[in-house]
Amino acid sequence: MTATQRGVQRITGAAVTSDGWPVPFAVVTIIDAAGRQIGGSPVEDDGRFVIEGLPAGPCTVITSAVGHTPAARPVGGPGLGDLGRIVLTRTGALELPAPGRWEVDPVHSRISASAFHLGITKVHGRLRTFTGHIDMGADLGSTRVSAAIEAGSVDTDDERRDEHLRAPDFLDVLRFSDIRFDSTEIVKHTADHWTMYGGLQLKGMVNRVALDVVYHGAGPDLWGGERAGFSTTTQLSRDDFDISWNQSVIAGIFAIGRTLRIEIDIEAVRTA
Repeated sequence: MTATQRGVQRITGAAVTSDGWPVPFAVVTIIDAAGRQIGGSPVEDDGRFVIEGLPAGPCTVITSAVGHTPAARPVGGPGLGDLGRIVLTRTGALELPAPGRWEVDPVHSRISASAFHLGITKVHGRLRTFTGHIDMGADLGSTRVSAAIEAGSVDTDDERRDEHLRAPDFLDVLRFSDIRFDSTEIVKHTADHWTMYGGLQLKGMVNRVALDVVYHGAGPDLWGGERAGFSTTTQLSRDDFDISWNQSVIAGIFAIGRTLRIEIDIEAVRTA
């Protein structure tokens, strides 16, 4: 006899943040159509939950966590209810940071890049020295972002490789010491998901790039200030910036892939 035949149902899901990280302190509460609680459980460390033995029939699954906006999901009928990923938005993430100047905190921020090596694995690196600021307007249309990165700060955990990356056939840091980005437009898709367009100046060339932005919210810090958090990803073609070095190996596979994946985590502090 199946769970459905016995008149009970099983509900599963996973509580995650907007960028896919688990929320291990979330709690799941299940209420029936009359508003009575019929089940519930804390989630596991990976954000997942399994609740069994529930009475059959429509119900609502409410997932909540301290510091996050609760999410309610309906389940329509008996049997197995797999809700998949339930995104919990951090409280305050639906509100933009206050207008003013927000400076990037480099100690709590990170710029990393990766490219395929021999077509089978990835080489990862970081750009360790950078500055930046956000001139936050009353809305995203009037908001602008600027950043400057020291090209010579590239670090892939191998000094010989890093010296090659600083050489003329890669970043050419003696001629082009800085990498710069200045935004021109930010398009809002949801309250915490945007696309930021702007000009990236690298190795003396400027190209328009699009960055996928996840906004994590803003709030007070431990020192009486205000902070905001963002995660950003984009992909760049080395050919667009005259980084043309390569070695072709067997079957035309390049030693280093032409596409760079850029991942950026930013914590910004309000200064004005």
